[in-house]
Amino acid sequence: MSDDNDILYRFLLERAQLRGVLVRLTSSWQQVRSRADYPPVVADLLAKALTASALFTGNIKFEGSLSIQLKPAGALTLLFAECGHDGRVRGLARWQADLPQDFRLGASDSPLLAITIENAASGQRYQGIVPVDDDDLAVLFAGYFERSEQLPTRVLLACDGERCAGLMVQQLPATGAGADPDAWNRIGHLLATATSDELLNLDAERLLLRLFHEETVRVLATQPLQFGCRCSRERVAGVLRTLGREEALAGLQDDGRAEVTCEFCNTRYHFDAIDIERIFRDPAGTPTSAAEH
Repeated sequence: MSDDNDILYRFLLERAQLRGVLVRLTSSWQQVRSRADYPPVVADLLAKALTASALFTGNIKFEGSLSIQLKPAGALTLLFAECGHDGRVRGLARWQADLPQDFRLGASDSPLLAITIENAASGQRYQGIVPVDDDDLAVLFAGYFERSEQLPTRVLLACDGERCAGLMVQQLPATGAGADPDAWNRIGHLLATATSDELLNLDAERLLLRLFHEETVRVLATQPLQFGCRCSRERVAGVLRTLGREEALAGLQDDGRAEVTCEFCNTRYHFDAIDIERIFRDPAGTPTSAAEH
């Protein structure tokens, strides 16, 4: 465990029969944050949602992506974070000009929390939706697993602006006479002693040892994390196709090209009239003009 920047750790608490995931994000979060001038309250929510999206992929075996979305939440009109099985993360948020500095999720009108898993191999898509009934994202996520997955879960999230971190512990099914009936409560008390400073700055090995030194911690795997977008010319062409031929052609500018910019990575895709006609003439075809960053 040498590098604690942008990495995911999967671990097992053998004595307690619990599984856990620890995530640290630094440069990947900074790249997401640099895409817009986020107000502090929005940046904090986005950082924690991004961290959570990586946490939740830690215990899922699939090829695809897991995304977290809050919608709508008053002046915070969109919050989206995603992590893929390959460790690539991305996220964005949109807000209105009248967003208060003391914005609280729970004060908004009927916002919803959606967690979506897209399996690239099977093409299946699973989505769970729960109401936002707390201002604390960590509490919301724990409640989501309780309601949607019937899986007891505890989540810790922290962000200091430059980096963010998260720790999640989930209960495993009891395995016979050796099950520890006090384990869940005991681990809950241990987690309650963790500070935001420790989550962000204490190296992973020392943090896990400090919290669970009597629980026999076994690291199962590590995975590097990095900023990465899943946009492509094919996907943008698909969006234009859903708009319809007339609206797509109406987007052509004076230079004869329509420009579509990815909000996640700022890549710009250009389509001329021939490209657009080809999209609707041959839906399986892919326009070949280059993208620009």
